[in-house]
Amino acid sequence: MCLRDNLGGQQKQANDTAILNNLWEVWAFVNAATVFTYVSFRSEVPTHLLLAQCLARGKTIVVPRTRPKERELELFTITEPEKDLSPGYCNIPEPDPHKSVPANEGTIDVVLLPGSVFDEQGGRLGYGGGYYDRFLARETVQAIRIGLAYELQVVRELPLLPHDQLVHILVTEQRIIWFHEKNKGEQ
Repeated sequence: MCLRDNLGGQQKQANDTAILNNLWEVWAFVNAATVFTYVSFRSEVPTHLLLAQCLARGKTIVVPRTRPKERELELFTITEPEKDLSPGYCNIPEPDPHKSVPANEGTIDVVLLPGSVFDEQGGRLGYGGGYYDRFLARETVQAIRIGLAYELQVVRELPLLPHDQLVHILVTEQRIIWFHEKNKGEQ
């Protein structure tokens, strides 16, 4: 069980709002034309409102579809989340490949990442499948990586493995952490 599962009610809503407000302060995200994002599930930082906000601002939204046999993510562009998404692998909302257009990973400007825990050096641990790590390791993926997390998911340091991919920026309800000076831009 994740610590974030204990967040509830008004506190969770306040944290969610603060995280999204902080995300809109990150220049790389604000200026991104194409955003690849997870579709939130259970107690993850919610992305449903964010999808609508991005679409309203003219951003192209790309979301993953899990291919468990291949242990990889397949990317699709969505334009109407309510119609384009349906329960998929592990009941996580995913794009219907018959209603969505395949996306080119090389056009993605920003990747928004979920995780179970993050550290103060840019480390991220997911849920054990390695799907996002394999995706981020591809040469064609040059996007800025932004982790979305509740402050209670942030620890000082994680015991990372060589294949674990780092985030460039971490956004919580309390702060924005840039892990590389080049990512600060004009804040």
